[in-house]
Amino acid sequence: MDEAALKANGKGVTMGSHEVKGTVSPSDATATRLEEMGYKQELARSLGMVSVLGLSFAIMAVPFGTSTTLNIALTDGGPVTILWGWVFVSLVSLAIAGSLAEISCSVYPTSGGVYYWAAMLSTPKYSAFSSYLTGWLGTVGNWTVTASITFGGSQLILAAATLYHEDYVPTAWQTVLVYWAALLGSLLINIFFNKHLDGLNTVCLYWTAASVIITMLTSLQREPRACASGHWETAHLQIIVTLLAMADTRNSAEFAFTHFDASNSGWPSGWAWFVGLLQAAYTLTGYGMVAALCEEVKEPARQVPRAMVLSVAAAAVTGLVYLPLLEVASLQPMPLLYKTVTGSAGAALGLLFLILGIWAFAAIGSLTAASRCTWAFSRDGGIPGSQWWKKVNPRFGVPLNGLILSTVVCALLGLIYLGSSAAFNAFTGVATICLGCSYAYPVLCSLVRGRKMVRNAPFSLGKAGFFVNTVTVVWIAFSIILFCMPTAIPVTPTSMNYASVVFAGFSAVAALWYAINARKHYHGPTGSAIRTTDAA
Repeated sequence: MDEAALKANGKGVTMGSHEVKGTVSPSDATATRLEEMGYKQELARSLGMVSVLGLSFAIMAVPFGTSTTLNIALTDGGPVTILWGWVFVSLVSLAIAGSLAEISCSVYPTSGGVYYWAAMLSTPKYSAFSSYLTGWLGTVGNWTVTASITFGGSQLILAAATLYHEDYVPTAWQTVLVYWAALLGSLLINIFFNKHLDGLNTVCLYWTAASVIITMLTSLQREPRACASGHWETAHLQIIVTLLAMADTRNSAEFAFTHFDASNSGWPSGWAWFVGLLQAAYTLTGYGMVAALCEEVKEPARQVPRAMVLSVAAAAVTGLVYLPLLEVASLQPMPLLYKTVTGSAGAALGLLFLILGIWAFAAIGSLTAASRCTWAFSRDGGIPGSQWWKKVNPRFGVPLNGLILSTVVCALLGLIYLGSSAAFNAFTGVATICLGCSYAYPVLCSLVRGRKMVRNAPFSLGKAGFFVNTVTVVWIAFSIILFCMPTAIPVTPTSMNYASVVFAGFSAVAALWYAINARKHYHGPTGSAIRTTDAA
């Protein structure tokens, strides 16, 4: 296996065991490296590190992601689960991001992402199957992340109506129609404004920062109003510790940091805390999706790993600042929270607009990543009808068919909501499980084989690599079981966590296609010239 990624200097460029003499520009070296991996340059390389950082940060969308899944953590422990669960998952996510950055983009900077890494890090005997399995997990994970983000925002839009009509309850069809409209909007932006996505991703960073700051300042302008119930869920708003001293009326710091109540979950306290981690784990998941844009990034071997890790760190800090604002309970807490703080439906709608802006960036970015993942996997024949999905439209410069397929799959997933209101939890669970598994497999392969293939990685974990990789694999293996659990017991048909059902459905499609076609015809990224005999 080729152990080193691209190493450039003024005299020449070394790519694995091949050296190109003379001075070579970074763009030429990147194109040469891509050819070594078996692919030709089809997409324009217009993205820089800040843009990729913005895209990853947009997909995680901390204020939006934590808001739409808040009810999970409220049910399974409250403040302790929300705050300390976030800290725990942030540390684990940094380990996962570091592992992916080392193995993936710094050594194999291709849009194939996890399925390509799995093929290269597995032994030749299991390379094709490993690639196929990981490719399907990654693709389904990308689709379900896109669906869950878009679906959650659609719910939030309809929940905004309750600011003026408190007795309004959206119907399932209304939610699905708004969801489809949002998907269509994301699709059109990805097609017609593809050249502006670089700037859009950069704007996302500033929009999110400004939204958090404005929300906090607004919260501090007014004394929070006490609610009729004496329960902690409807108590005063909590501001982060550094700002608590500024508020006239507040709960104690002990409450904010130590209060735990999982009585509504039905689970034992310890297990309830772990189940409640889905809120943080779902939000801190999409950073690995940006690997699918490697072939649109300048100097991807350097820029993408840095962006991946920095985005997790930035998201972790954003969550620590923002999460204490989310202690007014509701199925969609933001409208009620803002109305409680401002005392005005109009002002609350204005603040909600900031969160919906973050959601829009996330919806657009997640569909971008999902389409690139679909396109890349199709290049190697991993999806039925790959000959259609692998085409890049010359007019728009995007994999148009892959974009449309990703949008249609997400639209069909929305129909699940008509049969079960627990559909959103299914999306979040499946997205977390599938992406987690696709991340874990190449890391496990590298770990089992003594990390030989990443010894000279440009982005190296060094001596900490074994520990960080082990944490990654163990946590993801545990989370597979964890995030199939219902938020509360006893379980009813409407409260069941359908993650396992959706996961099984996609697995059945993948298994059927493997039996019919892929078993004989799918060979993985066989065009790669970097696989050598030391991979055996």
